Amino acid sequence: MSAEALSVRALTKVFRVADAKGRRAEFTAVNDVSFALEPAGSLGIVGESGSGKTTVARMLVGLEPATSGTMTVLGQDRSRPARKAADRRERARQMQIVFQDPYTSLDPSQTIGSAVEEVLRAHSALTGPARTARLTGLMDQVGLDTRQTAARPRELSGGQRQRAAIARALAADPKVLILDEAVSALDVSIQAQVLNLLSDIRAATGIAYVLISHDLAVVRQLCDTVLVMRKGEIVERGDCANVLDHPEQEYTRVLRASVPVAGWKPLTSARQAEPS
Repeated sequence: MSAEALSVRALTKVFRVADAKGRRAEFTAVNDVSFALEPAGSLGIVGESGSGKTTVARMLVGLEPATSGTMTVLGQDRSRPARKAADRRERARQMQIVFQDPYTSLDPSQTIGSAVEEVLRAHSALTGPARTARLTGLMDQVGLDTRQTAARPRELSGGQRQRAAIARALAADPKVLILDEAVSALDVSIQAQVLNLLSDIRAATGIAYVLISHDLAVVRQLCDTVLVMRKGEIVERGDCANVLDHPEQEYTRVLRASVPVAGWKPLTSARQAEPS
């Protein structure tokens, strides 16, 4: 088995679109992207909207087929979406994804406990008391109590729903977890709580993370290494702290400069940016 949890080589995604006159055209959303993730590692992929980072995430979990390139998870080729149910279950046991908005990914008619137990039934051989104990352990791990486990998504706060989504992903016992803007919809204090939770989970389980984000502060807190994407291509990569503190590319410097700092006032900054 490969020593890498995830290996991506020359990954490319081309969409066929129609131009303003209805003529067929091609748009390259991701072009020749390559990277590797070690077991228990944490990789951030950053860039502005339209940089291709979310398309990479969708290809990794099989929601979008790659036009070309290869993806290997735990030594197994996952370059094409799974077609058989057994293959889909095996892929799900290797890699899971947590989306930005848990309210749209959780079934509003299910309690949180039922949603997580459904994954346990599909991906583990646990039954009876053993399954109940695993469910309780997952809820404890993400900081949800008995009342919240019995609640439906609409009865929880945004942070609690995201904790539930993390628990459901962990129920499959994956080795790689994709976090697609997983804290961007939360306020800053709740973001910090969820990021600390994710750090603790990684330390306890050895799971590897791929964090998709536009927020450099979030990437800095959770990731060891980082890729910077622009217009579908990687423009800079390396140790997270080194890239963010000493960026070599102008695009990375612009991303870093766009992060608000103490005393930043949106209206004042906007007026200063306007031509006189």
